Amino acid sequence: MDQVTLGMIGGGTVGGGVYQALKSSGNLLASRAGIRFRLKKIAVKAFDEPRKVFIPEKMMTTDWRAVVDDPEVQIVVELAGGTTVARQMVLTALQRGKPVVTANKALLSAHGEELFAAARDHGANLYYEASVAGGIPIIKALREGFIGNRIESIYGIVNGTCNYILSRMTAEGADFDTVLADAQRLGYAEADPTLDVDGHDSLHKIGILASLAHGFWVAPERIHVEGIRGISQQDIRFARELGYAIKLLGVVKKQRGKGRKPSRSGGAVQVAVHPTLVPESHVLASVSDSFNAVFVQGDIVGDTLFYGRGAGQDPTASAVLADIADAALDLKHEAPDRVPAFVPHDSNGSVQPLGECVSRYYLRLAVVDRPGVLARVAAILGKMNIGISSVMQPEGHSARHVALILMIHDAPNAAMARALKEIRRLPVVKAAPVMIRVEDFD
Repeated sequence: MDQVTLGMIGGGTVGGGVYQALKSSGNLLASRAGIRFRLKKIAVKAFDEPRKVFIPEKMMTTDWRAVVDDPEVQIVVELAGGTTVARQMVLTALQRGKPVVTANKALLSAHGEELFAAARDHGANLYYEASVAGGIPIIKALREGFIGNRIESIYGIVNGTCNYILSRMTAEGADFDTVLADAQRLGYAEADPTLDVDGHDSLHKIGILASLAHGFWVAPERIHVEGIRGISQQDIRFARELGYAIKLLGVVKKQRGKGRKPSRSGGAVQVAVHPTLVPESHVLASVSDSFNAVFVQGDIVGDTLFYGRGAGQDPTASAVLADIADAALDLKHEAPDRVPAFVPHDSNGSVQPLGECVSRYYLRLAVVDRPGVLARVAAILGKMNIGISSVMQPEGHSARHVALILMIHDAPNAAMARALKEIRRLPVVKAAPVMIRVEDFD
């Protein structure tokens, strides 16, 4: 049986999980792949840093170059995180012609185009299944499983922290700050939760999926992003009364043509991350707790759903092991690039500007309770050629300001933004309007 020697950078949560998984499942992996895997060295920040998994000191080094430059190391596994030194680590390994396995979505989001070019130029390959949705094999599905499909849309719940918070807000009637504090105490959220709750973690992941689905690199600055800090218990409650759940969705979909059908001839692609009203009848509405789900629509396969644990030591280690096996088999059979990651095909290689993106909307206004308020709001929307599909105003209130809920027909984001600017200036509107996009999955 052939043997492949691995070198790993990073001995933290994920690195420890991979080390442990190689020990417990190494024989199974060897049996299925027909290759024995030998982990020679692990580069760490310090020998004495706290670890959930014990790693013998003789296996460790504090010099990452001792891993990358070792002539015996055939595959480099980068699990260090970050975008600066990690970029240097991965580039160096690729320049040595060594395949790299990484779980680093931030690195790929920031430098993916450069890294994949380096892999191509040096005859190596970059494997990144663990960078999106943990143990869910969404990368392999998009790259290989759907190779004969045009991807019409992708909708992803790809951040477990946000989904946990929104799920508990929905189930318990708790407010955002209370649930966030619990999530931090339980380890679902970091002490600084900005990356998760402001949507940037989801942006990294959905950008990778968009790039893979449409064959051109989607720069992170082209992706519109909104987090969940502004979601209130009021919005959760009103959404439920209207038959919706609120989820933080990453959205990738082709520009719609006549009849709202995706254009087969290409065009710009909408890529965004934002809170979304999801019909309770749709499968994504039932994804709860810290689970992830990615809903993919292909022109041949139709609707597909990928569901599971999107983060954590074991799910991520599972994805890393799959990539290690793929990399080893590619080495064995001298196939460094079986299915290229990013090949332009049915898109003009551009991201649709936010202002041109069309959606339905949920709109909540805090207004003075007097006759004529709705007429003034409707007049502004009408001037922008925006239609109202339904109106809800709760009864039984005693406050001077009341909630006015409007469901808005399809409209370009730019027109909606102009309308909201004028509505906010009305003397009868007493707080900034709250707008959440509505997705129908059509």
